[in-house]
Amino acid sequence: MFSVNTNPGALIALQNLNNTATQLQQAQNVVSTGLAIGSPKDNGAIWAIAQNERADDSALDAVKNSLQTGQSIIDVASSAGQTVSDLLTQMKQKALAASDSSLDSNSRAALNNDFLSLVNEIKTAVTNASFNGVNLINGSLTKFTSLANASGSVVTTKAQNLSIGGGVITVSATSSISTVTLASGMIATVNSSLTNVNNALASLGTASKSLGDQLNFVSNLQDTLETGVGNLVNANLAKESATLTALQTKQQLGIQALSIANSSSSALLGLFR
Repeated sequence: MFSVNTNPGALIALQNLNNTATQLQQAQNVVSTGLAIGSPKDNGAIWAIAQNERADDSALDAVKNSLQTGQSIIDVASSAGQTVSDLLTQMKQKALAASDSSLDSNSRAALNNDFLSLVNEIKTAVTNASFNGVNLINGSLTKFTSLANASGSVVTTKAQNLSIGGGVITVSATSSISTVTLASGMIATVNSSLTNVNNALASLGTASKSLGDQLNFVSNLQDTLETGVGNLVNANLAKESATLTALQTKQQLGIQALSIANSSSSALLGLFR
């Protein structure tokens, strides 16, 4: 039936054109973002899973920062500890030399001064072994913790007190090698302190390696999470590109179909000529 009031062909063509425009907009969004699921309306369940995994991935950045800071704290303490170990080795040499009974008093006094200077150097090294305000070897801490995962679990590192007279080093601030007897007794004291310091450094080295291993695990976990989220939400851009081209073509054809449907009413004018 011919009518100027209603044009079913044009209405159908317009509906199809609107549907195509909607699909085309969706395809353009996918191509521009690279995401097949970019919002809850695309797929609410998958989007929620992806967001939760993104949150864990983001939280692991804080874990990595904590572990890296912990490693730096331990490495600074270890570096200072190695200096302490070297200084104790020199102190042992001074004590051994001063224990020689054939040494004159002036020479022994000079050795004693060197010995006391080395004690002060140990104090300085221990005092300066701070990173980010944390000192693991001056006796101010018994332990410190670093984040281990996104749930808030921690890795605990035991502190080592390398201060003079702090327990690990049994040499005191008033120690002296000014006599043969004092020097002879100091050899054993320095030996014991040196062994203790080296054991403490071994413990710090193990702790640093532990944090490094955890850091590697967290980095690998982040990579896995990113890959998993990508598998859930990323679009197949080759397929979407083909879809976009097809919809653009379909849109052009829809416009032509609507134009043809609209022109059918003008044919009625021929009946009145």
